[in-house]
Amino acid sequence: MTKIAFIGAGSVVFTQGLLADLFALELGPLHIQLHDIDPERLETAAAAAAYIAREHDVTPQISTHLERRAALDGADFVINIVQVGMNAATHTDFEIPARYGIRQTIADTLGVGGVFRALRTFPVLRGLAEDIAEICPDAWLLNYTNPMVMNVWYLKALGVRNVVGLCHSVYWTMQGLSELVGVPYEDVTYLAAGVNHQSWVLRFERGSENLYDRLNEAIAADPELLRRVRVDMYRRLGFYPTETSEHSSEYVPWYLGHASEIERLRLPIGAYLGIVAENLASYEHTRNALKTGEPVEVEPTLEYAPQIIHSITTNTPRRVYANLPNTGLISNLQAGAVVEVPCLVDGSGVQPIAAGELPAQCAALNRSYLNVAELVVQAAVNEDPRAIRQALMVDPATAGTLPVEQIWELCNDLVLAHRNYLDPSLRAALK
Repeated sequence: MTKIAFIGAGSVVFTQGLLADLFALELGPLHIQLHDIDPERLETAAAAAAYIAREHDVTPQISTHLERRAALDGADFVINIVQVGMNAATHTDFEIPARYGIRQTIADTLGVGGVFRALRTFPVLRGLAEDIAEICPDAWLLNYTNPMVMNVWYLKALGVRNVVGLCHSVYWTMQGLSELVGVPYEDVTYLAAGVNHQSWVLRFERGSENLYDRLNEAIAADPELLRRVRVDMYRRLGFYPTETSEHSSEYVPWYLGHASEIERLRLPIGAYLGIVAENLASYEHTRNALKTGEPVEVEPTLEYAPQIIHSITTNTPRRVYANLPNTGLISNLQAGAVVEVPCLVDGSGVQPIAAGELPAQCAALNRSYLNVAELVVQAAVNEDPRAIRQALMVDPATAGTLPVEQIWELCNDLVLAHRNYLDPSLRAALK
């Protein structure tokens, strides 16, 4: 029997999609071990899992656990989808920086929001790493929790053996690009590499045809496309970035600090707060529907975790994109940093494929991103609160907006606001 632990299963909407994908695959006997610290959300997740199993005519064993160690017992795979602090912490990550003039759209990867989301997640990750080392050391830890690079880098620093970061941005970018150039996705071949939420489409082809030529024609024919951040970045850098315009705008100093650029590119400041509200409404709808016996609509996600589980369990080869330490995978990015590259998955596990050297301009932006992530991880590993401030001093968007003294003050305010979630060694306000 394959045992799959969901850590943060109370993220019901995402849990449902992953379960729908899992139950659609031929995996044999399954034990789904659901963990969350919120009893109501855990109960809702279990009801949703049972409902989806019936819809797929499968009979997995489903168990619920308020205690994490019990959920990890015997696990072959651990799917991490925790969000520490939930909605209230997310609002804090937007509201306090906004008082200083920091504009954010998503705030989950880099910048002020990404840094403090990582810092309040790290103590939970440390506990998870310790439990895995003791209870299921050979399990594959499939991480979805953002900020992806910082979290996976920290987990590797803690010694987790089989940790892989998963994100759908490359897949959905290529779906969108294929539609934009009028070529079926199934006919397209491509290569992307870089860092999570800022990888680059290095090749985009159909047979011997370079589909970048078609993309250029599509952009020339539709002026509205010029109002997308990543189209703007592609035109100037020569390679298309693999995350939405809202995300991409936060990782560089060129857009959010300038009112004219926000207007030109129609950047939705605070967009993620709307997504948070939608997710809460979706959860409440699902909870109420399950209680009253109404049907629940669950869409398949096409996420990588179920595919990886199937490939490892059945020795079925697949190609996916994943986030792993840079052991020569991208030659002009920092060794040991977490990078996003194609991987072969089969019964042997997840095997990254070296992507070689990135174009210099793309590598330069990725290195700026990784500099921030490295300092945040060092802050936690070395118990050094100054490194938090230094991370935001070198963060492109933050440094492009605030002088250093205000960056320091902003960090102090956020440390105080999030102090209940932070490691005790990092809770100090610094002058």
